[in-house]
Order: sequence, then structure tokens, then C-alpha cells
Amino acid sequence: MTERQSRAREHCPEPVHPAAEVATEMVEFLKEIKGFQIEVKQSLQYQEERLNMLNQKTMTYGRPALSVSAELEAPHKKAFDAYLRSGDDDGLRGLVLEGKALNSSVAAEGGYLVDPQTAEMIRSSLKSTSSVRAIANVVQVEATSFDVIIDHSDVGSGWATESGSVSETATPAIERISIPLHELSAMPKASQRLLDDSAFDIEGWLASRISDKFARAEAAAFVAGDGIDKPTGFLTHAKVSDDAWTWGNLGFIPTGEVGDFNAANPADAIVDLVYALDATYRANASFVMNSKTAGAVRKMKDADGRFLWSDGLAAGEPARLMGYPVLIAEDMPDIAANAYAVAFGDFAAGYTIAERPDMRVLRDPFSAKPHVLFYASKRVGGDVSDFGAIKLLKFAIN
Repeated sequence: MTERQSRAREHCPEPVHPAAEVATEMVEFLKEIKGFQIEVKQSLQYQEERLNMLNQKTMTYGRPALSVSAELEAPHKKAFDAYLRSGDDDGLRGLVLEGKALNSSVAAEGGYLVDPQTAEMIRSSLKSTSSVRAIANVVQVEATSFDVIIDHSDVGSGWATESGSVSETATPAIERISIPLHELSAMPKASQRLLDDSAFDIEGWLASRISDKFARAEAAAFVAGDGIDKPTGFLTHAKVSDDAWTWGNLGFIPTGEVGDFNAANPADAIVDLVYALDATYRANASFVMNSKTAGAVRKMKDADGRFLWSDGLAAGEPARLMGYPVLIAEDMPDIAANAYAVAFGDFAAGYTIAERPDMRVLRDPFSAKPHVLFYASKRVGGDVSDFGAIKLLKFAIN
């Protein structure tokens, strides 16, 4: 080999085998893939860390169980809370509420509107209790009374021939029933130290105390209230045998036995009570009785041995008697001689509850030191609005 050929060979490398070239390219490709995976993993880890950080800032379970600091951001809640805790009413005096149902201004005599959420909690509790309120007609008024206009008669009619004269028919009678509003109040108290505790849910406590007091007072008045500084209960009105029923009275069906159901056919009185009510009202009718009476009625069977009483199929659904819902109202009288222990009727048509939409709270830190009294009040009234829509069962011979 000449010297020139040797130099040429040194400058021209020997050709690479194809398999070795492919292997080299594959190694480089895998390195790039691995680098890409590392970048993706780091990016995902970074995003996860940010999400965890945001969750820790926003999750509510990380806060004290009774803390209401977030809710106090609302101006009306902050002002109401300050008033209940320390009597500071500056925030309430300059506050304009935007609530649709609670849009009255602060009273000049020192009355304060209950926080809308607290008032709603009280109303929800009252509606869910075993009271006539749950099935009656409830209206909200801004006046001192509520008038119900009732047409309890029919327009007269008659058959006429083509050429015969038409005689005058009867004119319907219009009845006006006025339901005055009365003041219902409650006065719970709490120690100042308890109110100073920032973790104390004062709104929930106040709502539960007020709703408990109001529910018991209302339930008793709607059944047997005498109308003096309280609603008029439906059992307060005059009662006559259903055969002689006239407007202004409640008709009753006797059981045929003094202080008990008839021994031979106890279920007959329940059947007679149901069909004493006009078909117009039966579609939306309900039974009203207390627990003792319900215990006696629950054992009744028809002629085929089937129980008249049936429990609700779903949670929260009322029990049914002959297919009609049963409201257990403990203020109804027990079974006794001449007692009206069972009522049946369309209470949405037969009994009207009128109330003002606003509720007030007065704070008294002086009368019961070291406790603070809260005088809460609302105005409510109730009375029978349709005497034909309710029938009673009298435990007597006639």
C-alpha cells in the first residue's frame, strides 16, 4: 500500500453496521422518552400540591365545629350577632335588609328584626311540628287582622219552559270572618359568658328555644284557644249534631257509647264520620287526634278483619286511617264522656292561620343578671274559616 492510500484510509472511517446504527438511535429515543416522562410527572406533582393547598384553605371540616366566622361576612348576620352578644345596635339601626319576607325597617321603639335565616329556621320548625299549622291554611298579612269572605250558600235555580215566566231565585249569602292577630312571645335567657364565646352558635340556640316555645303555645291555641289574647281553636266553637248542622256550628257524629266506641261495631263511628263530610272536602281531608286516641283507633278492624289503620310507606309520610292521613296533635282531648277526641276535615279550607311576616327580639341584660334575657315576639291569629269543612266525633250516645 502506498503512502497516499494510507493517508486516505485514515481520513475515511470504516462504514458502520446497520444494526449498530439502529441500536444507537433506539437508545437516544428511550432517553428522550424518559426525560419527557419525568417532566410530565413533575408537572402533575406540582398541580396536585397546588390543589391540596387550595383544599386546605377552603375545606370546612378543618375549622372549629361551631365556628360561624364565615357566615358573619353577611352584613345583616354580623349586625344581628353583635346585637345578641353585646347589645350593640349601631349596625342594625343603619342596616337596610334585602330579604323579601323580612323587609321592615328597625322599629323606633327598640324592636329588632330577627336575622332572616334564624326566622326561616323557626318557621320551618313550626311547620314540621305536630300542629294544626301543618295542615291549615297559613297566610301572611301586614294588618292587625285578616278577613275571610265566605259564600256558604248556592245561587237558586229552577226549570223553565220556553214561554213560561221565570220566578226569582235565592241570592247567595256572603259571610265575613275576621281573624285578629295576637302577640305570641318567648323569653329565653343565656349567660353573658356563654354569649361572649365566639364558637357558640347563638342563632341556632335562639331559634331552637323560640321555635319550641312557639310550637307548644300555637298547637294548644289552634285546637282549644278561647280567642282572648290568643287564636280561637276549632273546638271552641258551638257543636251540634250533624243532622241539625247550620253555619256557625261544627257538626258531630256520636259514637253510640258514652266515653268509648260502640262495643259491637266500634269502626262504624269512624266510617260515619268520614261520610258525614261533604265529598267536596273529603279529597283533602285529614284526621286529627292525640296519641291515646290513636292507640285505640289503631286496633280497629273492618268486617273482613282488615285494620282500618295503615302506617306510612315512606319515611316522614303520615299514617293513614281509611286512606286519609292522620295528624297526631297532643292537644286534642282524650277519649272521655262527651269528649270530641277525633276531628276529620279539610283543614286547609276549614281553618285559617294569619300571621305577620316579621319577628322581633328585644335584649334585656339587666333583669336577670348575670344572664341576658331575649324577648322574642310574633303576631299570629287563627279561627275556623269554613264550618262545613270540619266534622267531629263525639264520645256519647247522641
